[in-house]
Amino acid sequence: MTYCSVRIARRGAALAALLMLAFAASGCNKLKARDLLNKGVTAFKAGQSDTAIENFKRARDLDPTLMNARLYLATAYASSYIPGAPSAENKARGEQAIQEFQDVLKIDPNNLTAIDGIGSLLFQMAGTPPVNAQGFMDSKKYHQQHIQLKPEDPEPYYWIGVIDWTLAFRDNGELRLDYNKNNIKKQVKQDDPLPATVRTQYAAKDGPLIDEGVSNLQKAISLKPDYDDAMAYLNLLYRQKADTAESQAERDNLRKQADDLVEKVKEIKQKRLEQPQTSSMRLMRRCPVSFFRCTISVFQLGSSLPQGHRLA
Repeated sequence: MTYCSVRIARRGAALAALLMLAFAASGCNKLKARDLLNKGVTAFKAGQSDTAIENFKRARDLDPTLMNARLYLATAYASSYIPGAPSAENKARGEQAIQEFQDVLKIDPNNLTAIDGIGSLLFQMAGTPPVNAQGFMDSKKYHQQHIQLKPEDPEPYYWIGVIDWTLAFRDNGELRLDYNKNNIKKQVKQDDPLPATVRTQYAAKDGPLIDEGVSNLQKAISLKPDYDDAMAYLNLLYRQKADTAESQAERDNLRKQADDLVEKVKEIKQKRLEQPQTSSMRLMRRCPVSFFRCTISVFQLGSSLPQGHRLA
């Protein structure tokens, strides 16, 4: 063997040894990351949010491919956000959660957990004074993205209906307030029909929004026939649609449909009360359709949740 061949052989052996060390270090980091993930879940369940967040961050940094570390980190930030609290610190927590979810989408653009998480946070943050109408529309885009990926899920249709009602109801209230300010002696109460000129304005601006919301809530109910939350909001949207009706007969018909839905919701809730429930069913009832509200229940399931699993 020549001198050159010996040097080449030695270099090859050294390179192989380095690769083996790197592989071993990588495997060690992955094990450490999973251990930190488990510790983060334990800390979160114990109410130690700051400790949980630090553990999730370290797990993410040690193993960037560990998607659950990223998702749990985003969820931990989201759970610390207080809906309606206008402080800069609270807003920053919400924005941090959104950023973490967006980082997940950079790796996995179709991750429904991240999509739902952003949609829910944007909805919550949009309703914090001062109300941000564009924030509601941004939230809607994520729910529409969910529908494109999994059209058989009823929840995103429900949330689009909720958003549309929220915007329409707000506009309705503002129009009534403006009218009453200019007509002191002829006030319009909450349940009164809108004056013709105001009705026309409301129908032009919010009519398409109301129709979209009605259509989506009806779709949610068709996918989940006992979806009482969707029925409750469909009832509310029918009442908004009644304020766009030109004839009294049409208005009365829409309000009758709304009243019928109220009775249907009562019936469904009564049946549930009469049915024995398993622990898993009770968990589902405590965990509404929103991903954002399911955070704690998901953490209680532990860190064995498979990657890409939806929390809603």
